[in-house]
Amino acid sequence: MQDKKSKLLIAQARSAELKKRIEPYLAERQKIADGFAAWEQILERHARIKKYFGATEEEWQDWRWQVKRRINRVETLRKLLPMTDAESEVVKRVGERYRWSVSPYYLGLMDPDNPDCPVRRQAIPVAAELLDTCGNEDPMAEEYTSPAPAVTRRYPDRLIINVTNQCAMYCRHCQRRRNIGEVDRVTPREQLGAALDYIRKNEEIRDVLLTGGDALMLNNEYLDWLLTELDNIPHVEIKRLGTRTLATMPMRVTDELCTILERHSPLYINTHFNHPLEITPAVEQACRKLTRAGAVLGNQAVLLAGINDNAHIMKKLNHQLLKVMIRPYYIFHAKKVKGTAHFRTRVEVGIGIMEQLRGYTSGLAIPTYIVNAPEGYGKTPMLPEYLLSMNRDSITIRTWEKKVLEYENSEE
Repeated sequence: MQDKKSKLLIAQARSAELKKRIEPYLAERQKIADGFAAWEQILERHARIKKYFGATEEEWQDWRWQVKRRINRVETLRKLLPMTDAESEVVKRVGERYRWSVSPYYLGLMDPDNPDCPVRRQAIPVAAELLDTCGNEDPMAEEYTSPAPAVTRRYPDRLIINVTNQCAMYCRHCQRRRNIGEVDRVTPREQLGAALDYIRKNEEIRDVLLTGGDALMLNNEYLDWLLTELDNIPHVEIKRLGTRTLATMPMRVTDELCTILERHSPLYINTHFNHPLEITPAVEQACRKLTRAGAVLGNQAVLLAGINDNAHIMKKLNHQLLKVMIRPYYIFHAKKVKGTAHFRTRVEVGIGIMEQLRGYTSGLAIPTYIVNAPEGYGKTPMLPEYLLSMNRDSITIRTWEKKVLEYENSEE
């Protein structure tokens, strides 16, 4: 039997070992830009953009103004973001094939002195988009999993309604760029009516996700009507909204919107943040409003080469998300969408990141890494191998520290 002093020495040695394991992250954490640390510089950029548009603070905080003033012309972009003639020409050429647009708010998050800024790379077209010869317009076969207008169904008890093609910003890695077109369109009410009828006739559907495009690009009245229709279907238990506006245009979260959302509980909001730079005090304010309205927030990041394909960046992203009340939910492996090959990584990169999350941070900060199966067969979790072997009375496991141990597995 070990005495108290011996146990204390063992505990102290273990504590020192654990502290050593986190030192690499602590050394890198301060080097990773985030929206809170950069907020003063972001506000200065926002001030310059407001001055260019002659906007008041009240107009800047109006999401409708942000939508109306989205930057989608190279001539305007060059006045607000340093660009070479070659970069400008690339944006023009890409824009002839793929739509691009960025909100004034999100433009202000970009580091003007860094061409590889992770925010800029998600928003501003590059030549690589035109060089992708192996991508697919519809890698998830959504056109073959649509049993009713505006519906995508890949699972037994839930489905998607695509409510608009509009976004505050058109991400360069967008999985539905084929649907963006050149004109913003809300899904017509008759198509939404047909989608609702499909749900009414299929009582196994208990979970409905409104997405697009971006669900929060609907105006308040339209969104309220659609959520009310879903509330009135007895077997629909929960509603979800898919949105990137918290990252690209957080002023969309108004008091009026929150009053509406509060009426439609239980309501879950799937956000989309990919880098700590996107999480700012403005985002925190929007998240606080939503949580006070009873919404539950979860994040769906996409693993993107050169942006977040690094365990330290992903860990800091997840920590920043939790600080603003957003639970990391999924990390999606980038889909093989035409025009996005430069963002794709190998699957083992994602698995390696998961290895550096499990055990190194709390379970709340660990999303599930997902590969979407081809032909619309749904989400498939990708996990490191922790179960090494199994026999009648025991299993062999590998811990997060790569220690191999026997674990009793009997009923006695």
